[in-house]
Amino acid sequence: MKPDHIYAHAQEVEPFCFDARVTEVFADMIRRSVPGYGLSLQMLSVIAAEYAQQGSKIYDLGCSLGASTLAVRHGIQVAGCRIVAVDASQAMVTSCQKHVDEDDGATPVDLLCADIQDMVIEDASIVILNFTLQFIPVAERTRLLRKIADGLRPDGVLVLSEKVCFDDVTSQQQHIALHEGFKRMQGYSDIEISRKRQALEQVLIPETLATHHERLKDAGFAHSHTWFQCFNFTSILARR
Repeated sequence: MKPDHIYAHAQEVEPFCFDARVTEVFADMIRRSVPGYGLSLQMLSVIAAEYAQQGSKIYDLGCSLGASTLAVRHGIQVAGCRIVAVDASQAMVTSCQKHVDEDDGATPVDLLCADIQDMVIEDASIVILNFTLQFIPVAERTRLLRKIADGLRPDGVLVLSEKVCFDDVTSQQQHIALHEGFKRMQGYSDIEISRKRQALEQVLIPETLATHHERLKDAGFAHSHTWFQCFNFTSILARR
């Protein structure tokens, strides 16, 4: 795993994107940037064991290096499933394919380089948006979720993991401070934290948990609940 030093030496801070430079250090970056990430991945295997339906498709939308794909792959307990893993970054897809090829999971994985907003979702029992929706323009988020809801089988589920914000100013400031404290404990300097925050402005747009739950209801999900939270990083399980 190559260590993430991107923002330690940056001369000019450009908007964040999932290019070859980020792909090369992404495994280290997300581990050191998202509190609770490792545990949430483990729980995806549990969710897959519970909700994967025989002969269905499982979609990982915004699969990056394939950590969610492989977690789900090793949780599936039924026959005839197929995983469709999608990412818009060719660098990510190329690296993800290597991880999939080296993995010993039995469920087939179809890996696609595509815009997830253009995907046709069909015959799905599980769809995963693991820190992906936050990079979609806010005006397009409901349309994507409706497409997902329409493509799920009855009792199918969506796992929606996101960085969230808070309406209450005190809560917002508290969670930002805790998140930045976490990153310092992972070895990031104050200048790296500041530059990364600047790079993500206007690229990653967080929303409140209440907004996410309301949007899921509007998109056609019968029920949703927050099953995981670590500071300002959360995951929701929504059922069709």
